[in-house]
Amino acid sequence: MAIDIDGTLLNPQFQISDTDLAALRRAHSEDVEVILVTGRRHTFALPIAQQLGFDLWLISSNGAVTRSLSGETFHRDLLPAATCRKLCSAMQDFRGNTVLTFDTEVKGAIVLEHMQELNASIQRWLEKNMQYIDFVIPIEKSLTADPVQAMFCGPIPRMQQALAALRTPGFENDITVLRTEYPIRDLSIVDVLNQGCSKGHALKRWANHRGIPREQVMAIGDNYNDIEMLAYAGQPFIMGNASEELRGNGWTVTLSNDQNGVAAAIEQVLGSSAVTV
Repeated sequence: MAIDIDGTLLNPQFQISDTDLAALRRAHSEDVEVILVTGRRHTFALPIAQQLGFDLWLISSNGAVTRSLSGETFHRDLLPAATCRKLCSAMQDFRGNTVLTFDTEVKGAIVLEHMQELNASIQRWLEKNMQYIDFVIPIEKSLTADPVQAMFCGPIPRMQQALAALRTPGFENDITVLRTEYPIRDLSIVDVLNQGCSKGHALKRWANHRGIPREQVMAIGDNYNDIEMLAYAGQPFIMGNASEELRGNGWTVTLSNDQNGVAAAIEQVLGSSAVTV
């Protein structure tokens, strides 16, 4: 059972509802393996995972890292530093929207040149991650090791321009571009990862490792970066708060994240007692 975090497991107050929590604990008690699959960095996702109250694995950074709660790493798919340098050079016009992340738990895990253009879009995220942020000008100087990913954050129209720039010939064989959109907040996050890296690729890798056939994989998501994961899963569920475009893909639509949509999806698979609190 692969569960996205933001917009799926977390409600609009950025909390896990008691009903969703009870449903996931019930699934775990019935020997269903639960794995969280998120665009968040592992460290930023960890407090959410710990609230579930049982041991599990995390697929973080949109599939780049698969790691246990205790810190054991199963797989990493990093973006080559040379590719990232080329990317930063090509995206000069979006310097103020650029963030690099590295697989470390110290200051410098998150690198940007400045916060002026990011504060309006992701101020809450910046505040929560301040201890990990380092400012490097030019940002290429931070590339002494392969990053996990590069990301561009900003208003949706601005990030549509970034997406268009990333379609310029020269990158198609080197990177994967994923986007996440929150229209209510006018926020779009464009993640650039190594070629072939996505939530779907990572989930398939983990399921094969665990010997779980695709038909027995359930996935719940709400955003564009969940598409590959939902397409892979034998039992895909899309949240009711997802955009009309995503809900039109033929996946089973569950309730929204402010109506315990995760528990409702689990109920369809495991039975009605899944939502008992």
